[in-house]
Amino acid sequence: MLPIQLFRQNKDLVLQGLKKKNFKEPELVDKIIDLDERRRQLQVENDTIAATINAASKSIGQLMAKGNKEEAATQKTAVSANKEKAKDIATRLAELETELQDAIIKLPNLPHSSVPAGKTPEENEVVRTGGTTPDLAAQKLPHWELATKYNLIDFELGNKITGSGFPVYIDQGARLQRALITYFLNYNTDAGYKEYYPPYMVNEASAYGTGQLPDKEGQMYHATVDNFYLIPTAEVPVTNIYRDTIVTEQELPVKMTAYTPCFRREAGSYGKDVRGLNRLHQFDKVEIVQLSTPDKSYDALEGMVQHVEQLIQSLGLQYRILRLCGGDMSFTSALTYDFEVYSAAQERWLEVSSVSNFESYQANRMKIRYRDGSGKTQLVHTLNGSSLALPRILACILENNQTPDGINIPGPLQAYFGKAVIN
Repeated sequence: MLPIQLFRQNKDLVLQGLKKKNFKEPELVDKIIDLDERRRQLQVENDTIAATINAASKSIGQLMAKGNKEEAATQKTAVSANKEKAKDIATRLAELETELQDAIIKLPNLPHSSVPAGKTPEENEVVRTGGTTPDLAAQKLPHWELATKYNLIDFELGNKITGSGFPVYIDQGARLQRALITYFLNYNTDAGYKEYYPPYMVNEASAYGTGQLPDKEGQMYHATVDNFYLIPTAEVPVTNIYRDTIVTEQELPVKMTAYTPCFRREAGSYGKDVRGLNRLHQFDKVEIVQLSTPDKSYDALEGMVQHVEQLIQSLGLQYRILRLCGGDMSFTSALTYDFEVYSAAQERWLEVSSVSNFESYQANRMKIRYRDGSGKTQLVHTLNGSSLALPRILACILENNQTPDGINIPGPLQAYFGKAVIN
């Protein structure tokens, strides 16, 4: 959530940022400024009446002590009238506060100055690339055919049990999933991230805190009886660990990692680009989250990008890093880097990670603060990244390492998987 001070102090900056993010309701900015001004005027009126009531109450006591009951009665009548006015003002003030907050939360985060302009994924900026394209035989198979050939994943069985987008991993496929999860978690904890195992469902306050509500409710599975939401990513429960918390500056940065399944409705997704593991309703992901002081958050972001890059390199996959343009960024992000790996069998790039700095946007919603050296409390900056999402990583490992004799397992995974080749 954007701080109200930003609207008062730099309306033009807000409008420029919203334009870069292709926000369709810039008129909300003037509405917010007007609501804030009315709220502040009403607050002054409320404070004035409160002071008048307090002064009159003291005067009544003094008048009674002097025996001036008639004037004291007049003052009491005035106090009663002012208390009624105060009640009316308090009601109007609460209504204005609600209307103001409802308007502010409709606005996305503002993009960092380095975010390129653009509306579509084609306008994202390639930051760097790495790895080489594997030289596969002419009869190369996509991962969904490899999964059937080696009995790794049963997509039809998942469709029978639940529906499309809920695959069943079998035997070596299940073991490879577990190997990837364990490897990713160990890689993160070795880098100083503390591991958590959070709930897979969150309440409305948690979903609001990270910005899933009110922006993405249509993409989330909702358990309506209890008003719980199945998490779309571990970012939601993990970041909310520190909701309504004040930490010391010495405790920062806070570095957290977690494995969870993720649940996304992916409404409207169909066609060849969503075959197999390319787009699922339930998938596994290991997440990293950081809380940082504002002056160090972009250094933290670069560190997280390098961390994920080295993880992908360790798997021997060809990759590229994109800086997302304004129109392709999430609602809450100030700057996002996407990682894509190359699927040699499908001959296309597949997104496997997003690493983002949300600056104070989420922290303002969740009231995550730190106390600096002077004792003043300030909002932290929050960051998160996939490290990594499994489905497309698994798809590329299967496709890019296929041979006539089986599928080679990347070196770092062999100890976790228990063998070097799937055959």
